[in-house]
Amino acid sequence: MSLLPGARELLDAHAAALPQRDDLCGAFCGALALSAAGFRERGGEPVDQDAVGLAAGSIVSTAGARDPGTLPHGEPGRRDYRLAIPEIEDADVSGTTCSGVIDAIAELSDGALEAIPFSGPWTAETLGGLYDVAAELKRPVTLIANFATHHLWGGSARFDQLLGYLLDGERAGPEPDWRVGHFACVFGRVRGPRGNLYGVADTYPALGDHGVHMQPQERLAAALERRDMPAGGMIVVAFADDAGAIRAGAGAVGLSEGLWDNGTVTQATLG
Repeated sequence: MSLLPGARELLDAHAAALPQRDDLCGAFCGALALSAAGFRERGGEPVDQDAVGLAAGSIVSTAGARDPGTLPHGEPGRRDYRLAIPEIEDADVSGTTCSGVIDAIAELSDGALEAIPFSGPWTAETLGGLYDVAAELKRPVTLIANFATHHLWGGSARFDQLLGYLLDGERAGPEPDWRVGHFACVFGRVRGPRGNLYGVADTYPALGDHGVHMQPQERLAAALERRDMPAGGMIVVAFADDAGAIRAGAGAVGLSEGLWDNGTVTQATLG
């Protein structure tokens, strides 16, 4: 098993921040990346999911606009926003864009961090190659995945199912918990003779064990590819001095750097 640099700090922040506020999964993950790198306060204010959401141009759906079925089972939603974030009635386009997450991280770290988006192609090999590049860094690094949840295993995988995958390559697992486009953080990897599992710090405690679950490499790669939904990808958040190594390593494994349109609008779009 390996953990990315800064993973323990990220998981501490994750446990304290759960659950995400409605429509702020991308901002929630951006705040975790900032916290893992030591950026927890700015100008006397907390660098939390609301701060990231505002800086990212996030849009939240109005109360009652979201179908309860779009939340994981057992999650009632959360609307105790600390800051005033613009609203929209159409829940299908609310949330945070890839570019918004990137801009917010640069702003709230005063340029010390750089968020680099990789749009694919996503396979078990390119995912593993990017993880290897990140794991070699000495300073904190966070992988923010923007994926389609219905390609993942459900978070309730039993220990025998995890071992069956790692040791024997058995791919049968729990049915997906839900079907949405979503942001979550990847923090570690367990390698086995027949497959690799990735640790995901998700945004709701109902998913996995208090928001932490393991995903087979093939499932996570398919979720990132999002062939049947608006596009997704992976944002690597690292110190700016490490950005060159990340770009070189990602390019060497065949990944393309670039933004994607996940179907969300921005504050600028709303005027």
